[in-house]
Amino acid sequence: MQTTLQADRVNYGQHEAALQAYMREGEARAMRLGNRGPIRRDSSGGIHPDILEAYWRHGFYVFEGVLQADELADIEVDVEEILSRLPVSRDSDVDALGRPALGADCEAPTLFWAKPLGDPFGGTDLAAKRHPVKMIEPEAAPDAPEEVVYLILGSLQFSEACLRVYGHPDLLAVAAAINGHDFVPFNEALFLKEPGRGASVAWHQDGVTHWDSPNWDEGSHGFNFMAQLYGCTAANGVWVLPGSHKLGKLDIGSLIDDTGSDRIRGAVPILCGPGDVAMTNRQVVHGSFANTSEDWRVTVNFGFHRRASVLGVTTGGLHNAVAHYDEARIQTRSRLIGYAIDARRQRFPDETPYVYKPLAEAGERCRWTAEAKAGIRDYNLLDLGL
Repeated sequence: MQTTLQADRVNYGQHEAALQAYMREGEARAMRLGNRGPIRRDSSGGIHPDILEAYWRHGFYVFEGVLQADELADIEVDVEEILSRLPVSRDSDVDALGRPALGADCEAPTLFWAKPLGDPFGGTDLAAKRHPVKMIEPEAAPDAPEEVVYLILGSLQFSEACLRVYGHPDLLAVAAAINGHDFVPFNEALFLKEPGRGASVAWHQDGVTHWDSPNWDEGSHGFNFMAQLYGCTAANGVWVLPGSHKLGKLDIGSLIDDTGSDRIRGAVPILCGPGDVAMTNRQVVHGSFANTSEDWRVTVNFGFHRRASVLGVTTGGLHNAVAHYDEARIQTRSRLIGYAIDARRQRFPDETPYVYKPLAEAGERCRWTAEAKAGIRDYNLLDLGL
């Protein structure tokens, strides 16, 4: 299997021209798929079946206009604060002003670094070797730092605005429609694609646990929501291979060999405006290119699983240490959903809050207070990765 695209073989001028053509063609295909629009309900109040059919057919859906201007402003304030509190370097515990840096007191993994326009996972053994082929790495500007933060895990402990997105009633209703009313959390993250510096994410399929299960199907490894602060384009957004979530574990190296580049044939970009939220099946082949554009991408990322996929499983990986997922762990981790619902209720009192049945049926009422906020530090040690 090919594991890297050798830099000394790449003519970057030709590569950029081919990439731009690939992006234009992908954009046109993406807009013809018919898998985008607002979150719609049917006559009984459930998520409209046309949305569910399009999601299961393609492996992704773009919900337009989910987050309004006031909520986007809240997120932007929090993101600016987060950026100001990042360590000055990978090994530093202080930010640029000498204050304790974001995540410095956390035991759980939080900050992930990469060289500007680099590919930290492709062609390596990291993340259970899910990223078999290294992406082409353009040369960053001479004034770029040695490394940038491109991913923040456990993001809900750093941003109440992101926590409130996590409790959005329409998005949680979608999660229930896809994974059942007893759906459970996966993990949460903040993706940062800085203009001219943002790292690529090599082509991969998420999930390592259920590929060989006799009960495997197209939804076995759950899905992710990707809420966009500024929107995303073909240049800085995620690309997916439609329908690939139905095909089992694919040979991504062969898909790359088929084109002789890091551009997989038939893939399309997820195109979003500010406030749009994409839903992506974790089994779909997906990745993103280094962000050589002039546009930021800030993605509030969070995912959910079927309870049946998680309960009784012993696993681990990128997102958490090996552990057994019993009822107690699932219930404890699910309290973040309750906190998110209550935090959102406090900020948007005119909304009808979502009722998360596993907590309601257990008689748990999760209140978002200063004490609760202090208590969620390192909550991602209990992530439910599959």
